[in-house]
Amino acid sequence: MVADRQPRYRRYRIEIRPAPDLVRLPPRFRVEVKKHRLISLVLKELIHYRANLPVVLSRPCVYGVFSRPIGGLAPKEELCVGCLRCTVQYPEVVQIYPNPERERLGDSYLGPACVDTLLYEARTGHVPVRGAGYRGPFGGAGWDGMWTDMSEIVRPTRDGIHGREFISTAVDIGEKPALLAFDEQGQPVGTLPKVITLQVPFLFDRPPPSARSRRLLEILTRAAREIDTLAMVPIDLAIRFELAGPSVVPVVGEETWRWLGQLNWLPRMIALEGWDRERVAELRRRLPESIHCARVPMESDVLELLRQGARVVHLTADYHGRRNGRFVMDLIRQAHQRLVDAGVREEVTLIGSGGIVMAEHVPKAIICGLDAVALDTALWVALQARFAGECRDPETALVSFPRLEPAWGVQRLKNLAASWRDQLLEVLGAMGLREVRRLRGELGRCMWQAELEREAFAEVAGYCADA
Repeated sequence: MVADRQPRYRRYRIEIRPAPDLVRLPPRFRVEVKKHRLISLVLKELIHYRANLPVVLSRPCVYGVFSRPIGGLAPKEELCVGCLRCTVQYPEVVQIYPNPERERLGDSYLGPACVDTLLYEARTGHVPVRGAGYRGPFGGAGWDGMWTDMSEIVRPTRDGIHGREFISTAVDIGEKPALLAFDEQGQPVGTLPKVITLQVPFLFDRPPPSARSRRLLEILTRAAREIDTLAMVPIDLAIRFELAGPSVVPVVGEETWRWLGQLNWLPRMIALEGWDRERVAELRRRLPESIHCARVPMESDVLELLRQGARVVHLTADYHGRRNGRFVMDLIRQAHQRLVDAGVREEVTLIGSGGIVMAEHVPKAIICGLDAVALDTALWVALQARFAGECRDPETALVSFPRLEPAWGVQRLKNLAASWRDQLLEVLGAMGLREVRRLRGELGRCMWQAELEREAFAEVAGYCADA
């Protein structure tokens, strides 16, 4: 009997495993107990309940904050969820306050709530669900001013998370000519399609200079390989640390151009800082089989780059999602629409980075017009990075990490990717889409808070659109 040697189809999935935090986080709340009043209260209740210890020593907290043998004299602050039951019952004895140390996590853009969510996703690989429901605002600045519209086109059976119907999250990165030409013998001539298919619509961007350690880069490249995506690494560090492989994208700049001659392996994609015709021609001569990506500022004229030969464009902004005072959401829409109006959108792959720090930002960025996103600060938070001040400028941001363990770091990034992919599947399933490619540029799938408010309140006296 001849064994079947044909490769079997295997549905794509990211393996998740628990990966507990290496560094203990400060508790969310401070529990301040006035000990003398607590002792006085216990003595009064001993008399009132005639020394019935089970009643007197019962704890006014279902979460176990006062579960130590000495109870409220040494509360377990890490268990407090801020329900305030203890304060309501005994306001003269205990008060609950937000922990200022916890409030300093992240920075002004990626705040403590975002850090909590990212750490949960990296720790468990699950979709964060709050039993009490969402308690925040339903609109705001940046990505919060965009709402996805899923109410009227729900397909309940298209549940990609539970596998009842497969939904693809694969995207294509590369050169896609508008037309194919053939000679008299039926052979293709001219430019042919040259693409990389990634199983998730996000890449790993290079870390800031302050955090480009060998161990961190090894974690990023290994996690990218296991997730089947790409990790961008400065070419000098890729060569120096021997980070070769199909998941590594060397990034070449003016200062690192000389390292190109030492590249002894063929990358699937190589990124060039800026756009220089002579250097692009040199890259194509040396690495004709690789895909060439141009990293340019978010406000760049993508149509002009296309005319000059660029086919994969990485639009960059700062870590707060801003470029020249404008937010990336508007800049992405502008670049996408410019290509659509010229009838050449399908010929260009647009990648964007900056300001994409939560799972819901990925589908929103794709709706605005990106093919894929490159992740930055969300990855560092998943690895329990600490920011020294504002983490805004990619060149000067100060990011520090705990002592990273490679296996732990890789699993944390895999958990984060699995959680984000599941949340993307939720969005696609609710919209009735079977692949993420169809989400690109689907502006009809979203609503804009500013536009809705303008329509609703424009005729109301005193309404100010900029307020």
